[in-house]
Amino acid sequence: MKLTVPQSMKAEHDGLHAELEKATKAGGRVGDAAKVVARLLHPHFVKEEEFALPPLHLLVALSQDKIEPEMADVLAMTDKLEGELPRMLAEHKDIVAALEKLIEAAVAEKKPEQARLAEKLVLHARTEEQVSYPAAILIGRYLKLKLGK
Repeated sequence: MKLTVPQSMKAEHDGLHAELEKATKAGGRVGDAAKVVARLLHPHFVKEEEFALPPLHLLVALSQDKIEPEMADVLAMTDKLEGELPRMLAEHKDIVAALEKLIEAAVAEKKPEQARLAEKLVLHARTEEQVSYPAAILIGRYLKLKLGK
């Protein structure tokens, strides 16, 4: 079964990435801080879109008790997420630390747009930690129970 990141989440990632790319061109401390964030964030987003977020595509079907045997294909992703979770959370700590520096630079250089972007990215990381990652892991565990895997 081919799973993709839910469109709303993909659009959010793409929008945040575009805003961050713009911030890297802001110059000064803000541009430098945004470049550090981008360097940390890009490979993290790639991993999320590879195995952490696609399982969420099944949430609607599972909430309607629609379970198909081919949904077992997602288990490789959810197992990988469980194994990688400590690393993913450690990456979030590094990303959030870099975002805090971006906020400091944006406040100092009076660039509120970049400060708001950094705050949105911090909130995005917290949402993943508190909602997206646990939901993806639970999808895997639920399917294992339902499919007898």
